[in-house]
Amino acid sequence: MHTIQLDIAQTIGIAAVLLVIGEFIKNRVGVLSRYFIPGPIIGGLVFSLIALAGHQTGLFTFQFYDSMRAFLLLVFFTTIGFSASFELLKKGGVGVALFLAAAVGLVVLQNLLGAGLAAVLGVHPLIGVAAGSISLTGGHGTSAAFGPLLEQAGAAGALPAAIAAATYGLVAGCVVGGPLGSLLIRRNQLRTPGLAATAAVAAAATATAAVSAADDANASTARIPAPGSPGNSDTVMYASIMIAVSLGAGTLLVNWLKDLGITLPSYLGPMLVAAAVRNIIDWRNSVLPLRQFEVVGNVSLGFFLAMALMSMKLWELAEVAGPLLAILLAQTALMFAYGYFVTFRVMGRDYDAAVIAAGHCGFGMGATPNAMANMQAFTAVNGPSVKAFFVIPLVGSLFIDFFNAVIITGFLNYLK
Repeated sequence: MHTIQLDIAQTIGIAAVLLVIGEFIKNRVGVLSRYFIPGPIIGGLVFSLIALAGHQTGLFTFQFYDSMRAFLLLVFFTTIGFSASFELLKKGGVGVALFLAAAVGLVVLQNLLGAGLAAVLGVHPLIGVAAGSISLTGGHGTSAAFGPLLEQAGAAGALPAAIAAATYGLVAGCVVGGPLGSLLIRRNQLRTPGLAATAAVAAAATATAAVSAADDANASTARIPAPGSPGNSDTVMYASIMIAVSLGAGTLLVNWLKDLGITLPSYLGPMLVAAAVRNIIDWRNSVLPLRQFEVVGNVSLGFFLAMALMSMKLWELAEVAGPLLAILLAQTALMFAYGYFVTFRVMGRDYDAAVIAAGHCGFGMGATPNAMANMQAFTAVNGPSVKAFFVIPLVGSLFIDFFNAVIITGFLNYLK
């Protein structure tokens, strides 16, 4: 079999082409856009199918430059750390804190269920974690990040299993959300706002957004000194410096703890340092280049996903396909039951709680955009829910990835 070796420049170049191919396919295949399948996943999967053909025919195989992928992983988790603002959690009120607690509870149960079923079905327990919060609450980004770590810990085929589970979750979360919300309304005889309230809420939201944008513009003018405006090179450099310093300090922290006998994954140190920096700066009421952090995180994640999928060994998925499907069906039942018995009750047992429960299905099985799609479809029929559209995006964009990574690390260390 001929081995095609790719250096760092060639690996990055192919990943960039796959990003373009993935977006091209996504924009032309409606079902992929409807379920928010990431472009890098599509492009990377195309390449992995080519690699599968080479493996099955015995004609060729690929060998990639992996060090760049590890670095992109560190950058991605560092930007996640900068999103963990406990000041914003406090400002979000009780509703945000309650939903975060419910989301964290689901993360723990998903991993317990996955690991337990995997052991019963005769596969490595970490395959169950791959089909737990890694792929479901975490999504494709977390799957690509943790899949190789699970494989290093002895769970062969964990990366393709996690990617497959994440794709299943995107679809399943959208399928079960609406029926759950409808069942909650019917069983609890909830009063809905009705469609007449939608126009008034939309108008109020537009007016509030306009005032908020004006306030934000005034605040930005007052707080960000020239020439450090959000879009210029000074602010980009400021963001890059903060990410680089957090990366360096985080790796020093990991190495120092290792000398003390405490082993942490390499990504966890930079993420914790970035979270500490974020909260110190919030406490000092200073400015952070949050938009720049988001851009750097998205670029790092896009290239990381493409590279991870490029090196995915699809032929290893066949060994765990049966147990994986059984675990995912059980996870779907868990999500429905958790939304019905836990999320709905924790969030207040009212119409807003029913909308949040429907959204939690998309959030807990797929990603925040899936939750938004669930809630938009549900409220288009039953009436608006301002609380739901505030709580879920805030938890999804700022907090859950941080807590999920910490919990996954605990399971990984215990089960490996």
